[in-house]
Parts: sequence; C-alpha cells; structure tokens
Amino acid sequence: MTVTHTDIPARLDRLPWSRWHWRVVVALGVAWILDGLEVTLVGSMGSVLERPDTLALTAAQVGGAGSLYVGGAVAGALLFGRLADRLGRKKLFLATLAVYAAATLATALSPDFFVFAVCRVLTGLGIGGEYAAINSAIDELIPARVRGRVNLAINGSFWIGAALGAGFSLLLLDPRVLGPVLGWRAGFALGALLAIAILRVRRDLPESPRWLVAHGRAQEANRIIEGIEASVTAQRGPLPPVTTQLRFVQQAAPSMRQVARVLLRQYRQRSGVALALMISQAFFYNAIFFTYALVLTRFYGVPDGRVALYIFPFALGNVLGPVLLGPLFDRIGRRRMIALTYGLSGVGLALTGGAFMLDWLNAASQTLCWSVVFFLASAAASSAYLTVSEVFPLEMRALAIALFYAVGTGMGGFAAPVLFGLLIETGQRGAVAAGYAIGAVLVIGAGLIALRFAVDAERRSLEDIAPPLGLTDSS
Repeated sequence: MTVTHTDIPARLDRLPWSRWHWRVVVALGVAWILDGLEVTLVGSMGSVLERPDTLALTAAQVGGAGSLYVGGAVAGALLFGRLADRLGRKKLFLATLAVYAAATLATALSPDFFVFAVCRVLTGLGIGGEYAAINSAIDELIPARVRGRVNLAINGSFWIGAALGAGFSLLLLDPRVLGPVLGWRAGFALGALLAIAILRVRRDLPESPRWLVAHGRAQEANRIIEGIEASVTAQRGPLPPVTTQLRFVQQAAPSMRQVARVLLRQYRQRSGVALALMISQAFFYNAIFFTYALVLTRFYGVPDGRVALYIFPFALGNVLGPVLLGPLFDRIGRRRMIALTYGLSGVGLALTGGAFMLDWLNAASQTLCWSVVFFLASAAASSAYLTVSEVFPLEMRALAIALFYAVGTGMGGFAAPVLFGLLIETGQRGAVAAGYAIGAVLVIGAGLIALRFAVDAERRSLEDIAPPLGLTDSS
C-alpha cells in the first residue's frame, strides 16, 4: 500500500491569478467555443441544408441531426470520461480534440444525409469527451476562491463559438463569397482548423497534479506544481506558506460498483440535484437553439442568408450572463444563485412563449426576448456543469461529469430537437409554445430542488467538498 503525504491541493488553491491561469482558460475553454460553433452552424444553416442543391434535408432531418450530435456527445462523455479518470486528464483532452477535428472536417465533405448524420455522431463523440476531461481538469487547476466564476465564464464561452458560427455562416453563405452550395461546407472545415490550432496550445499544459497524487505519482506532481509556482512567482511575487497536508492511499480506479455506491448511496442527494439541473437545462437549451433558424424562417419569414444576424444578440446575452453573474456564485453562494437563475429563466421563457403564441412579437422582438431569457439561462446551465464537477470525489470526477451529462442530455437534450422539429412542422404557434412551457416548468422545478438540496461549495477546496476516495486524514 502506497501512502502519500501532500500539500498540493492547498498549494494550487492559494495561487494568485496569473498568466498561467489565463493559459489554462484559453487552452481548455475552447471546448465550449467549438461546441457553440458546431451547434450554431447546424442551427443557422438548417434551412440552407433543406435546399435541393445542398443536402435536401427535411425539417425533421435537421432536428434529427441535432439529436444525433447530442447522442454522440453522450456516448463520447461516457467513453472518454471513464478513460480520463483512469489515464489522466491531459491524454484525454488531447485525444478528444483530435477526434472532433477529424469528424468535423469529414462533415464538410458529406454527400448526403446518411454520411452527414454519421459525421455528426462522431463530432459529438469528441465534444462529449471534452466535457468530461475539461471540466475535471479546470476544477482541479483553478483556485477555490474563484472556481465558480471561472467555470461559469468558460462554460459560457459556448456562445463565443455561437457568434463565430453565425459570423461564418453569414459570410460564407453570401453569394458574393461562396454561397449556400459551398459555404456550409467551408464553415465546418473552419471548425477543424481552429481545433488543430488549439491542439498546439494544449500540448504545453500539464497533467492535473491532484490526479497524479491520487494515482501515486507524487514526484511528478511535485515537479509540475513547482513549475507552476515558479511561473506565478515570477509574475506575482512570493507566495504565502502552506501548512495543510493531506494523506492519500493509492488505490485502483474505482469500479462501476463503487461509483454506483458513491452516487446512489453516499451522495444520493447530490446526485438528485445534479440530475435535475442537467436534464432541465439540456431540454431548455436544445429545444430552443437546435431549431432557432427554423422558427425564424418558418414563422417570421427571415431569409436563409440573414438568419445568422439574429444569433449575434442572442449569443451576446448568453456570454454576458455567466461573466456578469459568475462572481455572485462565489460571493452569494451556489445554492441561492442556482435557484435564482433557474427560476427566473423559466419564468422568462414561459412569458416569451405566451407572447409568441399570441403573435405579439416579430423576429427582432422575439430575438430580444430570447436574449434576455438566456442571459439568465446561460449562467444557470453553466452552473449545472459546475455543480457536477465539484461535488464528487477526485478519482471519479470525470466519470461523474460524464454520467450526469449523458443521462441529463440523453433525457433532456436528445428528445428536444426532434420534438421541436415536429412541433415546428405543424405550423401551429400553440404547439411550439407548449414545448416552451415544458422547458419552463422543468427549469423552475430544478431551481427549487437546488434551493433546498444543493451544496454550499463556494470558496471551498474540492477535497473539503467531496473527500477523495483514497484520502485517509489531513493535518
């Protein structure tokens, strides 16, 4: 039995913010930018893909492609999440980005719906793996006092990708540039080029020292933390001393039976909260965004080539929400802010759905309403990922993220694009508004559950929130 005494968690948590932390944020946060890019390209180009001179998809096939992407993401999260706990964060966040780059490049070459659908599954596979490996790495590298705001801001960067996707589609679909026939293909190819560029940045990031210590590689972890401290000290000056030490007993990666016991018995209440948050936000988001272009073109007569213009204000609201509200999750607390953002976003969507049903809105005012609603909903959705990544032990953190992402997204996200694609095809505003009402009820209910049962994890060490399975005592 290998016993390790370490102060590495305390050393990581006491670091002042530095250029090194910014490098982590940029290199790892791109996962959400790429996801936003992918989802927006399909959403803003959905009507273009229905044209006979492109792929000639139906509205149901456009929605179905969204569901297949989500299905691939679920599978990728489960596969790569398990491997990230066994093999390390770094190996996996390099591998998942490579899978994404290859698959999205193949999407650009799709000749028909079948190949397009397969490529969307594989693209989702890479992105789903990113969620598990990246969320766990970010939480283990970022100081506890700012973990909430950083995590929310990174998750909110999805909408930077959404804005890029909208900009690419607006530019590339312009007949004076490439036009619809070639423009949609170029958009996916650009996503692959961005991923390849980020791979070069990620190679320089270290493995999580927390993960290394838990797996008996204390010397390697110490070399990494010393390098991090040297970089931070050179910029910010001498660091305060650390007195807290933890005692780890190295053990094999937990079996699925052990994982199930932790989730369903030891942390049953936390699991219920995480599941409610993930299911509701997945339905809420995927219901709206995968069919965003279809609503604008079918009900408001927005031309195909101008759909992207309406994504910019929507994306802006989604980016600003986590950035501006994120600090409150560290100051006011997780539980209160999760309940507030979930509840208000649900009320906002219900009111917007009613106005849509009564035909009180036009394309511009509909987009404005959605932008305000998702200012709140973006912070809420980001807090779901933050919650799952904080409240379970280190040895199973990536797998826990993967499991809750998979179950939540599988139940809430996979069904939503198909359902809304069918509702939109009816041409009835009341049918679409009923779908919005379902999303509103789900997030309001999840907010109430969080208010009662969520963990007050703000400014606390990960090891304090959920002691690692191999932790024996501390001093």
